Amino acid sequence: MMSRQLRRAFLICSMSLSPALLFGQTQPVFSGHIENKDYGVYVVMDFYHEGVSVPGQELFGQVPGFLAQTADSRKWIIVEAKVVKPTLAELTMVNDYGSEDLTATLTLEPNGTYTLRQLEGSALKIVANRKWVKLPKKLTLKR
Repeated sequence: MMSRQLRRAFLICSMSLSPALLFGQTQPVFSGHIENKDYGVYVVMDFYHEGVSVPGQELFGQVPGFLAQTADSRKWIIVEAKVVKPTLAELTMVNDYGSEDLTATLTLEPNGTYTLRQLEGSALKIVANRKWVKLPKKLTLKR
């Protein structure tokens, strides 16, 4: 049997460690990699430190993130990202040629998915079978 003092010490230690274990393992909401397999697109993001380099397009420097397609080299660069709520960010995006831009929101939904909503500006377009295809105004992405 454990002595009362030993049980108390064990309880205090376990209670003080549990927040570190719970919160230390979670990934920040707007940092990392999310994807939509149906359209073959993904988002790489770090809205907190703006520390993302766009592969093959390093001339843009460090940005908050980008949207890319797995089968194509063109990208939509997130040039501005403002976290307005813990689960909502407002975005300004531009294509890698600088000829089209748009505003959007990215929301972490209660079920763990993300929703990218295009608000104003150009339509998000990708290449599929050598043709331009518009992405839906509301796109669901997963980690």
